[in-house]
Amino acid sequence: MHPRILRRMKSLPGFATLLGLLGLFANPLPSRAEQGTPAGQPLANLAYKSGGALTEYETQRCKLDLYLPSGGKNFATLVWFHGGGLKAGSKDGGQTPVIARALAADGIAVASVNYRLSPKATYPAYLEDAAAAAAWVRAHIAENGGDPAKVFISGHSAGGWLTLMLVMDARWLKPHGLTPDSFAGYVPLSGQTMTQYTVREERGIGKETITADEAAPVFYCRKNTPPMLVLAGDHDMAARSEENEYLVAVLKGAGNTRVTFRQIPDRTHGSIANNISKPGDPVRKAILDFIAATPAAPER
Repeated sequence: MHPRILRRMKSLPGFATLLGLLGLFANPLPSRAEQGTPAGQPLANLAYKSGGALTEYETQRCKLDLYLPSGGKNFATLVWFHGGGLKAGSKDGGQTPVIARALAADGIAVASVNYRLSPKATYPAYLEDAAAAAAWVRAHIAENGGDPAKVFISGHSAGGWLTLMLVMDARWLKPHGLTPDSFAGYVPLSGQTMTQYTVREERGIGKETITADEAAPVFYCRKNTPPMLVLAGDHDMAARSEENEYLVAVLKGAGNTRVTFRQIPDRTHGSIANNISKPGDPVRKAILDFIAATPAAPER
């Protein structure tokens, strides 16, 4: 839009209110220099949702930290969703900041995302947040040197389920004018491929009742998906590795040639993510190799 036209529009009564309601032109990505952030520290608490219609809880939780590699341009970015069963966890907690710094040191930007949690928020709130965060990163990463066509989505446990739902069910990215193919690739770690157990709990279904409905990634198996690297530990939670392998088997049975399953030796449900920061970790290497080998997302 021409600057003169935009200035005139901004002068119209109610224009600022309209923008706030729609969330347009909001929350551009501040540079490291603007935030006064030293190397190794993230651009912190960036709001990826905006507007007057947000609840107080959305305003509180819908933020991310962006860890940038030092130097370089057109780098890839990994959007990372923490675990915690959709009930707990934080972008600031546990090993998450350590993982993000380690990957940033390898030249990959990391957007570490908070999202609303159950029971304060219920399905599909956390999925809507995940889609909004991914869309925001894709829209703004170029402002700090990243390539928007090289944005990857990943997460551990509940974050792995969020990752899988974004790639398998196109309706979550659709409100942002995006499709799963708008992102270069997806790397879920130990995510549930059946209906996530907290979603089942919200519906009054016990954990022991395994279902695969519209909240299950496996429900959406198809031939054509973006590249996917599906990871689980050989000592993961009961049946967790097996259900990830099953998802990949079903995808391959449908003719999908862009999905790979790897079971990581000597890894539990926790250590498959927590050890990423360690030098020589096989999960870290697998993620970096996948990012390096995967073409940029197609232009749309």
